[in-house]
Amino acid sequence: MSKLYETKRYFACSSEGFQKMNRMFKLFLTSSELTIQCFFLADRKYTSQGVISTFTSGGLAPSLEIINSTYIGVFHFNLTLFSDQVFWSIVIPRENITKMRAIMSMEEWLVRVSLHHGLKLYATEGTLLDVIREPLLQWKLGVVMNRRNLLKVLPHVTGVQVTKCPCANDVALLGLILNSTYNGIYLGFSFSGFWEYKNTTWYNLTESIYSQLEQDLPGLSIVDMVLTNNFLVLLTSLGLFVSADLRFPTASVLTFSRADFCGFERTDYIRGKLWYNEHCFANREMYEVDYITITFDRNRTLSEASVCFYSDEPFIDWFPCIPTSKRTRSVSSEIITFLVDLERKNGVYFLSTKKKTFVSINSMANNLPNSRRKFPAFYFPLSFSVPIGIVFHPRSNFIYAYGNQVWLSIDGGNTFDIIADFYDDVIKRTFHSFYTDDITFVSQKGKVYLSKAGIIQYTEIGVINDKIFTLYYDHLGFIHKLTPYAFDADTSFSAMGSSKAIFSKSFDIGFESPLAIQYISLQQVMFYAYVSPNEPAATIHTKEFTRMHFGKVLFPRKPGRAYIMRVLKHTNQRGFSSSVIAKISDEFGVETVKESSCLKSSLLIADAGNDTYNITLNSPCIDSIFKDSDLEKTVVIPGYSSFLIIRIVDNVTALAVATVPERVPLNSTITKWLLFNFGVVGGRKWSIYPRKCNYWYQQYEYNDQLPSSVERYLDLGKHYSFRIKIIPSLRALRASEVPLMQLSIGNPTLLDTSITFFFENADSYELNVSMHTKFLVRGTSTLAITLLEASTDCFTTSFLPIIKTSCSYLRFMYHVPSQPLSEEDLNSGNHMDEFGFNTIKTLPINYRPPSKMGIAIPVTDHFYHVDPSKPIPRNLFQQSKNTGKFKQCAAAATRKECNCTNDQKLSHAVAFSDCKEHVPRFKFPVNQYPVSLQIFTRSGSVPVEIPYLVTVTEVNKRENWALKHHTPPDVKKLQTYLKSSLNVPVYNPEGLNISIHGSELFHFKVSVVPGVTFCNLVEEFQIYVDQVPLPFPGHTLIAIAAAILLGGFVFVVFMFQLHNIHPWEMCRKKCIGETSM
Repeated sequence: MSKLYETKRYFACSSEGFQKMNRMFKLFLTSSELTIQCFFLADRKYTSQGVISTFTSGGLAPSLEIINSTYIGVFHFNLTLFSDQVFWSIVIPRENITKMRAIMSMEEWLVRVSLHHGLKLYATEGTLLDVIREPLLQWKLGVVMNRRNLLKVLPHVTGVQVTKCPCANDVALLGLILNSTYNGIYLGFSFSGFWEYKNTTWYNLTESIYSQLEQDLPGLSIVDMVLTNNFLVLLTSLGLFVSADLRFPTASVLTFSRADFCGFERTDYIRGKLWYNEHCFANREMYEVDYITITFDRNRTLSEASVCFYSDEPFIDWFPCIPTSKRTRSVSSEIITFLVDLERKNGVYFLSTKKKTFVSINSMANNLPNSRRKFPAFYFPLSFSVPIGIVFHPRSNFIYAYGNQVWLSIDGGNTFDIIADFYDDVIKRTFHSFYTDDITFVSQKGKVYLSKAGIIQYTEIGVINDKIFTLYYDHLGFIHKLTPYAFDADTSFSAMGSSKAIFSKSFDIGFESPLAIQYISLQQVMFYAYVSPNEPAATIHTKEFTRMHFGKVLFPRKPGRAYIMRVLKHTNQRGFSSSVIAKISDEFGVETVKESSCLKSSLLIADAGNDTYNITLNSPCIDSIFKDSDLEKTVVIPGYSSFLIIRIVDNVTALAVATVPERVPLNSTITKWLLFNFGVVGGRKWSIYPRKCNYWYQQYEYNDQLPSSVERYLDLGKHYSFRIKIIPSLRALRASEVPLMQLSIGNPTLLDTSITFFFENADSYELNVSMHTKFLVRGTSTLAITLLEASTDCFTTSFLPIIKTSCSYLRFMYHVPSQPLSEEDLNSGNHMDEFGFNTIKTLPINYRPPSKMGIAIPVTDHFYHVDPSKPIPRNLFQQSKNTGKFKQCAAAATRKECNCTNDQKLSHAVAFSDCKEHVPRFKFPVNQYPVSLQIFTRSGSVPVEIPYLVTVTEVNKRENWALKHHTPPDVKKLQTYLKSSLNVPVYNPEGLNISIHGSELFHFKVSVVPGVTFCNLVEEFQIYVDQVPLPFPGHTLIAIAAAILLGGFVFVVFMFQLHNIHPWEMCRKKCIGETSM
């Protein structure tokens, strides 16, 4: 497949300053804001300024898209220009791109600048690298080398090795392999893709390596190296060395540890090789693990466990690739390599014996391979005689086995299909780009071949004559040739990555053999390649059609072209050992009478023996004869076999071979015939070139266009769908034909996939793909949709979304408060309702909520609004002194030292309670408060409802609250089961509400029960209840006192009546007596 891209680079952007026109723009995100300046590329400064002014006055300014597999952000440049300004500028706060700052393997962003978002006018691509999070950038690799010291090393270099970060391909290392006359480990480092040699930083790691050896042995050199997501692994002539975890920089210089392999010496390490299945773990799951394999090119002795070992990170323990068992002990196969299929959790063995080469797939458990095969072994034919290795295409499940042939598996190694046969040449190295789907094969003769992920087409794109070189793909898919003294890359204004940029623009992949054309119909022809019977057997394959010609276009010297649809081999047809079936795109030009005077005569066909035929001019004249220039031309007779002239016997007779001997018109006079010239005499009259890109595609999700690299998460029971529109880009393809496509699933046990397809009115073809999870099993699977007929000239040929049955980091549950409060109000602590009541409570310093023992006796461990420099209130009783622990402020002396961020202050999570200052405030009592819960997803928010069930707890173990809920009859049994297994009540989240009859802070935690989602969906919210009539237990004490007083009064009155005592009369008489006196 291919996408419509600009072929020219129109913008140059920089976060550093003025960007030169011959440089790719590379942006770097630091801890502060990102400032970008973009220039419109023009020949002169004033022209560029004029273009910018014209666009700006028309209301057009560039838009900038920042893209990775899980994120797309769109930002717009300012329309206002300062005087004489020759660039557009934009300032983006770091928090608007990412809030993460932890050091970890992370994706390098793709940056696309276009004149207007959606229109993609003048679209140009670059990259954005987060320099404060990329692990390798946080270390000093060794001693920095200056130019003088580097020049002392370069004359001793015999080879180079390159490795790159799986998530940020612009971050790469170049290792120098030295001869025995020099000593040391020397690495070139670039975080912008090895575009310019002078921008490479060179390090000397010799001391770091020798520090792990008992003595300074001579002959130290790099042999191979691998940069994984978190570790740098160096295979040297003196052993295997593994770096410290790159995520945790603890020293000024990167340190290494040595892995011991008993019985292996320097000569073995020099012939060793590292193997790695490249996957980006930017959003790493618990089950995702990096593996590395080391193989030694020697026979295993009886005392050695293996000549192949593998390990998973942190690459401390190394295990034999073949598990020990009675069955494997007797196997005499040589293990070429071993890789781990990260999607299917299988071990992939590439093995060979003296008679056969085969691939064996074994299942793995606990990161250890099983001795039993998962599939029957796949045996390659005997022609695959020089196996070299196997490799996974990055971020896919495509497996390539290579050597003197190249084979492809799309089903995890169960079966393979041949792509290419190189006969006496051998593929030694492969290079890959996940962004453009490019796979480049380099042979021992220096020839470079290009294929695309998932298709069986390939083409030769050039030859490299350098004795010491390696190839490297940067993050945008541009190919680079790296040598010890110079780098070669695309110096044009290409707007997209290309494997052909360092080679000639066009490369003829034809061969020196005459062709005979045979018409099948007006739209289809066959071309037969003629090989002389005297041709040596060793060179016959150089004069035949091969698999490389499949999907290419054949051009004669005259007008015309034909698309090669199929390559055929023949074993019983004299002179023709291969042929192709081709579809005519443009009619072929025929020979004229002026060019071949024999066309004036009719023909007589006669058998000449040995499968040859004499073609005689039946009515010759002085100017109608066979000439030497007619040699290797093809006689085409409508309805009959064609004839390739292989020798001119005389002026009226030519010897020819028939393309279809069964359809030869023997002894017949032919009056209507044509002559075509596809010969090689006097220079080849035909050529074969790769087909121009014949399809382009657009992929959509919710009507938004998707990037080419996509990673999506599927929760249990959920589905994900997208659609792909495939549009023919060539006029001849605009017909009602379904393009030949192939769908492969990396891990079919995880997903159920359905596809519907239909034609649109605009000659495009649309696929709707829908997937949903099968089981409660976490895993990763790629879904590869490959256009098998796509040309290698297309930007990409496959759409490879990565689907994870796991919890997305973007998926979380949140509580919708009944009274929304803005971030500004919460920070200020002030928000009045219509009655003048402040709905925000500022918590006291070092606050703890009450317990059931009383307001003055808090017993919770959680503090709120912590300031270690201030006293702790309500801390008089021993129960309170024995509880309560600071979390974030544990090692701080003041609140400022707690380093509370604004997000932590606003968070309701108990983990950040030290930072919490303001909470929602309600008047007493709180009745029927709705607990409204929603789940945020990539496509928006959805309410939490059945089958989700929840548990509700108060984190400070407070009481005086109650829940009201309704459970449908069909889930009551499930609710009862979960309550018994979880030992907590389980509630239906729909219509859930809470009533509170206590005072002060209540901190609730709501959790979705396990088994219905991959996510740990937890939400917390807080309610502060204020203006309680009297705090507990005052109300009860007053009631008791009042009851005692009332009861005592009644009792006294009763006793007075019982004994006929009248206090009022007694008082009256006493008063009268005193008055009388």
